[in-house]
Amino acid sequence: MRDLWTGLALVLVVEGILYALFPDGMKKIAARTILVAPQMLRGAGLLVAAIGVVLVWLLRR
Repeated sequence: MRDLWTGLALVLVVEGILYALFPDGMKKIAARTILVAPQMLRGAGLLVAAIGVVLVWLLRR
């Protein structure tokens, strides 16, 4: 459970750094997601999640 909280905290760190360093770019990216079809966002999200699971599995075995 500790690893899960550590991973979530690292996500917040990375997102925070991106918004701090590139606020205008992050706003543009967020605005552009409105134009993307929900199915495409869902598919991209599932793909990234699957890649994350594989990476965690490879790093933890």
